[in-house]
Amino acid sequence: MIYIILLFILHWFVSVFFQTAFLHRYASHKMFTMGKIREKIFHFMTWLSQGPSYLVPRAYAVMHRMHHEFSDTEEDPHSPHFFKDIFSMMIKTKEIYTGFSNNKISAASKYYYDLPVWKKFESFADHYATRLGWGLVYIAVYLLLIWQLDLSYFWMLLLPVHFLMGPIHGAIVNWCGHKYGYKNFDNHDNSRNTEPFGILLMGELFQNNHHKFPASANFAKKWFEFDPTYYVLVVMHYFGIIKLVKTNK
Repeated sequence: MIYIILLFILHWFVSVFFQTAFLHRYASHKMFTMGKIREKIFHFMTWLSQGPSYLVPRAYAVMHRMHHEFSDTEEDPHSPHFFKDIFSMMIKTKEIYTGFSNNKISAASKYYYDLPVWKKFESFADHYATRLGWGLVYIAVYLLLIWQLDLSYFWMLLLPVHFLMGPIHGAIVNWCGHKYGYKNFDNHDNSRNTEPFGILLMGELFQNNHHKFPASANFAKKWFEFDPTYYVLVVMHYFGIIKLVKTNK
């Protein structure tokens, strides 16, 4: 039992890290810089950690930039205040995201600056056959653990979370981070800091702070707040893997 729990926890936090570090803080906001080779390594690791729920960075970034400009208005791609539940918000978000990833819909040109684009890899990673392959790998790993450790098939109920890991993280952040918690700043929207649960999303649930200072790599702003992803990035900066962009806030 402990092995499946550890596997789930490992997948959860590794996937969260690459989603917040690469897709959010790098692709969407350019809070740090790095060379093209390392950008591709981060891109590959994001795919490796998200598996069947891989999100194309350029599509994620365009949608997220729109979210900041139109936060909690009718033009926001995923404000929870225009949906009856989190599932309907996820479905609408997927529809918009798919339009951007397939280039079937477009936004204003100002949202397309400096995006991490790797067309050949995106074509492979975003293909339905690749996603299906990942799903089969996950199922095989769970079956192997269940057979080897004589566990209940009940544990396979965790598989849908593995399959949809990336979108689930995004849905929790966008729903909870704009509905529940406290505000440090008046951002003229409904962004909030959903603590103490933010540690499960590695700093992503400091939405009120982030909407106030969207260029700041550290989402924590008060003495009692802690953004674990920021300190991982600081270590990477120290070793020259990335270069954090200095801000006034």
